[in-house]
Amino acid sequence: MQTRSDDRSLGELFSDLTRDVGTLVRQEVQLATSEMSQTVSAAGKDIGMLAGGGMVLYAGFLVLLAAITVGIANFIPLWISALIVAAITMIVGYVLVQKGRDALKDLDFKPRKTMQTISEIKEDIQ
Repeated sequence: MQTRSDDRSLGELFSDLTRDVGTLVRQEVQLATSEMSQTVSAAGKDIGMLAGGGMVLYAGFLVLLAAITVGIANFIPLWISALIVAAITMIVGYVLVQKGRDALKDLDFKPRKTMQTISEIKEDIQ
């Protein structure tokens, strides 16, 4: 292996270091941007699918609830039938909202690769 003789001045070395650090920072920002856009894009698609499916299910569900209310009303007064169906529907809705909220909490929006690279660079510098 050949050793390279470097006759550059201290000013030139600092200039090169500054340029290299600037390049490194730009690359890390690009990596972080890429990671974040991938995560946000995936979450956006999932949320769009949830919203579209939810609207269709909602329409069918309203008709089903009306049918159940009318069916129960054959045995008890209509207003009591409506209260029973509403209470059960609200409980189910609450459970579903909690599950959806918990699932969204599990999404990781941190740019893990960028954080790891920056930590490695920091260790190398020290």
